[in-house]
Amino acid sequence: MRIIMLGAPGAGKGTQAKKIAERYKIPHISTGDIFRANIKNETELGKKAKAYMDQGMLVPDELTISLVMDRFKEPDAENGYVLDGFPRTIPQAESLDAALREDGSQIDHAVNVDVPDGAIIERMSGRRACVNCGATYHLQYAAPKKEGVCDHCGDGLILRDDDKPETVEKRLKVYHDQTQPLIEYYAQKGVLKEVDGTQGLEEVFSQITAVLGE
Repeated sequence: MRIIMLGAPGAGKGTQAKKIAERYKIPHISTGDIFRANIKNETELGKKAKAYMDQGMLVPDELTISLVMDRFKEPDAENGYVLDGFPRTIPQAESLDAALREDGSQIDHAVNVDVPDGAIIERMSGRRACVNCGATYHLQYAAPKKEGVCDHCGDGLILRDDDKPETVEKRLKVYHDQTQPLIEYYAQKGVLKEVDGTQGLEEVFSQITAVLGE
């Protein structure tokens, strides 16, 4: 089962993608995690990606596509995957479709987690991330056990530059301009599934499993 997660930044699609991966025994492929690992290791790709991400801009297609296509070749993706953060533009979606056609496969479901902009800005300003292991928290919805300290590794938590309100507003504009058209793209292919992302985490997940129907 090959699933794509759609929705604005901060809509909660990453959290839902992890739950989907666990439920259906397929890997969660997050471009955000790939980028952050490269940033932490200060690779050349990481430095380039960080420059875009800190400004709330999309990482260019050629950097993103090469990473994702390589990830598909790993053994755990043989029976499918849930994609989170890719594709973000129509050209990326077309490139993905072309690559999948070569393998004789296609996307089975595109799940759109719908959340209004105002709620997203409020959500993201409460997010905190561990600079060491990448774990994420939310001051209201998923707070760490000890304020400012990561539950997993004990390192400090920060408000990432790309979660600050002014950057989130830029990211939402980019989303509406470049990524939101994917909703119609996958609707036309007959694989779009819509869920209300303003509900609680478990309620949203129940909606998703219902629309996947598997």
